[in-house]
Amino acid sequence: MTAVVQKTVLTGCLAPIDKNGLEQLIANGKANPKVVKTLKCKTVAEGKFRHANYIRNLPPYIVDEPPGLLGDDTAPNPSEASLAALGSCLAVGLHANAVHRGWIVNKLELELEGDLNITAVWGTGDISDKPVGFTDVRVKVDMECEDISQDEINALVVHVKQWSPVANTFIRPVNLEVGI
Repeated sequence: MTAVVQKTVLTGCLAPIDKNGLEQLIANGKANPKVVKTLKCKTVAEGKFRHANYIRNLPPYIVDEPPGLLGDDTAPNPSEASLAALGSCLAVGLHANAVHRGWIVNKLELELEGDLNITAVWGTGDISDKPVGFTDVRVKVDMECEDISQDEINALVVHVKQWSPVANTFIRPVNLEVGI
C-alpha cells in the first residue's frame, strides 16, 4: 500500500490549506462542470425571534433579532447572517485562489456593511412600494500577501467576486419557492 503524502501550503498567519486537496477539487470541477450540489438547512423557531438552524451534523446555528427588532440579541439577525455568509464566501475564494497561485497570505480581513429599509416590519408595517432587503452592500477587503502587488490583489478580488456563489446570489435573481 502506498502512503499518500498531503502537501500543505503555509499561508502566513492563516491556517494551512491542503494544496493537493485543493488541486483535486479543481480537477473534479473541470472534469464535471455541470454538477449541482443541494445544500440543506432546517430552521426551527425557539421563541420570540430566535431560531436554530440545523446544517449537516453541526451544532445549531442560531439567528435572532436585536432588541430594537424585539429579539433577545443572542445572535446575528438574518440580514447580518447573510452579510457574514457573503464575507465568508469571498474570504474562502480569496484564500483558495491565493494558495492556487502560490501566494503566501499574511492578512485577510473583510468588512461588510449593507443598507436596507426595515419600515415594512416583515410585511406588518409600512408596505408602501419600496425595495425590500439590501439595496446596497459594500465590502472592503484588506489582504496582504508576500511579494504580491496591490494591483494583483485587486485583480484577484474582482475574479473572486465573479466566482463567489454567495456574491452571485446577491447579484442575480434566484428562483425561490416558498410553500407548504
